[in-house]
Amino acid sequence: MPKPFPREFREDVVRVARNRESGRRLADIAKDFGISETCLSNWLRTADVEDGIKPGVTREQNAELREAKKRIRLLEQENEVLRRAAAYLSQANLPGKGSTHS
Repeated sequence: MPKPFPREFREDVVRVARNRESGRRLADIAKDFGISETCLSNWLRTADVEDGIKPGVTREQNAELREAKKRIRLLEQENEVLRRAAAYLSQANLPGKGSTHS
């Protein structure tokens, strides 16, 4: 996988593409910067979402979602450990199981 372009470079390319002269094609701008037209289109779409021009999930929202999912997984694991511990302890306290009281 090729190394991603720096954010500043992507922002500059998007700015040039958005402010292009009438009749100037995206393919020409992409070629001038040494990227594919598809790449430029993707960058423009992402920038539109980040800038609130189009609906979608921003980079910040995506990071928050990833962190929330990670936290949920951890809490589910902790809950499972506690559930198993409670089940084990309740079995240990049953009459006749390991108890010497009669």
